[in-house]
Amino acid sequence: MKKLEELLEWGGTRKDIACLAVSAAALIISIFDLVPLPFDAAWAAILLCGIPIILEAVIGLVTEFDIKADVLVSIALIASILIGEHFAAGEVAFIMQLGALLEDLTVQKARAGIEKLVHLTPRTARKIVGMREEIVPAEQIKAGDFIRVLPGETVPADGIIKSGQTSINQAVMTGESLPVDKSAGDEVSSGTVNQFGSFDMEATKAGEDSSIQRMIRLVRSADAGRARIVGIADRWATWIVVIALVSAALTWLITGEIIRGVTILVVFCPCALVLATPTAIMAAIGNATRHGFLVREGDALERLASVEKVTFDKTGTLTYGTPTVVGVHSFLTEFSSNEIYAYTACAEARSEHPLGKAVVRCYRDSAREDIPQAMQFEMLPGRGVKAVVMGKDIMAGNQELLSEQKIRLEEKQLEETDSYREKGCTIVYVSIGQRLAGFLALSDTLRQEAASVIDQVKAAGVIPVLLTGDHENAAKHIAGLIHMEEVHAECLPEDKLKWVDSFEQEQKKICMIGDGINDAPALKKAYVGIAMGGVGSDIAVDAADIVLINDDIKEIPHLLHLAKKMMVIIRCNLAFSMMLNFAAILLAMTGVLNPVIGALVHNAGSVFVIIHSAFLLSWKRKTV
Repeated sequence: MKKLEELLEWGGTRKDIACLAVSAAALIISIFDLVPLPFDAAWAAILLCGIPIILEAVIGLVTEFDIKADVLVSIALIASILIGEHFAAGEVAFIMQLGALLEDLTVQKARAGIEKLVHLTPRTARKIVGMREEIVPAEQIKAGDFIRVLPGETVPADGIIKSGQTSINQAVMTGESLPVDKSAGDEVSSGTVNQFGSFDMEATKAGEDSSIQRMIRLVRSADAGRARIVGIADRWATWIVVIALVSAALTWLITGEIIRGVTILVVFCPCALVLATPTAIMAAIGNATRHGFLVREGDALERLASVEKVTFDKTGTLTYGTPTVVGVHSFLTEFSSNEIYAYTACAEARSEHPLGKAVVRCYRDSAREDIPQAMQFEMLPGRGVKAVVMGKDIMAGNQELLSEQKIRLEEKQLEETDSYREKGCTIVYVSIGQRLAGFLALSDTLRQEAASVIDQVKAAGVIPVLLTGDHENAAKHIAGLIHMEEVHAECLPEDKLKWVDSFEQEQKKICMIGDGINDAPALKKAYVGIAMGGVGSDIAVDAADIVLINDDIKEIPHLLHLAKKMMVIIRCNLAFSMMLNFAAILLAMTGVLNPVIGALVHNAGSVFVIIHSAFLLSWKRKTV
């Protein structure tokens, strides 16, 4: 169904372009009398471009009594036709339809994100009945049911682990880059992914009450609550129509010349006014595209120009979203830090755990040498790994692994690891022959340009805010490095949505920048949503108004300044078009302009607006 709608929409756009092309050719033939015809060629433009305008105006008036700019255009068209000024009627209709096409090309309605969220919900679940396991539809799971989840499977319901140990990828809910180790008594959420050992759980929330279904409802409600911006010509349409009709009627009554009244209606048509906004938006979108942005909603830049706060997600936005070894420490004098690093990388070489892969990747990048083959490798789900490396028994894992092996941490050793934890690091302990030998600290890496970006955002008059699902220590550490004062940590999707909503309740317009599925509701709810397209999830991208294709966040300040510059261009366009209108009205009242000349003056005004807007295509922000 969605594909059919997209095809129909594209088919409609191609039809509009074809109609405009034929109408333009017809108007050229009409004004220069290029081809002898038994009728005025301008009738082609009237029929192709004018009839849809008249129909839309009539439908709006009859069904909703909604007065828009097309009401005045329709009156001017009909009046011009009645007095035989066919070119004027066709030219006005052509310009108005050109403006409508530009608006249609800038307004995109992508709503695939909700569908992709639905696909995250598993269709089946392994329900434990007595001593056997049954595969049942996931929607049949109820609170109190016992479920088994195997490695690689998606958790079908919210619940509590009863037996087993594993690591869970919770990025869908919290956005955290690192998996979380789980064991009996820990909670798990639907939509998260079991990466390693199997476990049995008791469902506490299932179906519509589950976390993933709650996420779907959040995205839908956030989308429904967002108001759309109305075009300025339509916003002022009632006054334009009234003033135009009164001016035309008075001129006709005073002068007795109906052609002057019709000329006023023609020159009063808001052609340049209609083009003022979409042409500037199209040019700004072209500029943004060259800087790595895909603008998916036509009015997104218009909204972005007025935002007061920009909320950044941490993982994958201000950071690269991949764990990196940031520290190696040895507790034993006979082993250097480099040796601890090498032994750990050897032991983790066959691990599928993201932390293990990160250790191996970082070691290879730094040492630039092959890793020796480990023997007797064993994965310990939810704990770590153990292996024999060059004749030594190596274990690498978390604090629970040390406890199980009766390996104690001394107070001084705890202090050293705590210093890394305060920075939001994850610790991998390393033992050699049942002795605690040292540890590796892993952390998500801050983007090199992050601090500069935040400073430039502040310089643009916008307040940066950190809104993340990571732990408070990690969030505050990152915020301190990039000079960000306002921080909200440990946010679930509904928490991010509440923060964005609370900002807007204070009449503050918010831009949300994020990359993960957990950011989707906030991206949809925010006044403007910007998604990281390279590392971001498809769902976050579909929820956003703007997508940063290459994840180069140093372009964010350019986008903010571009949006403000675009609004300056739009205001100039509007001021010019209104002054031109009033000047043309005075000339029409005095009889200097007839309908055809009035239409050409309007055409010149529209050309000026288009050329002025085109300067945005190559605009660059001046840097000090």
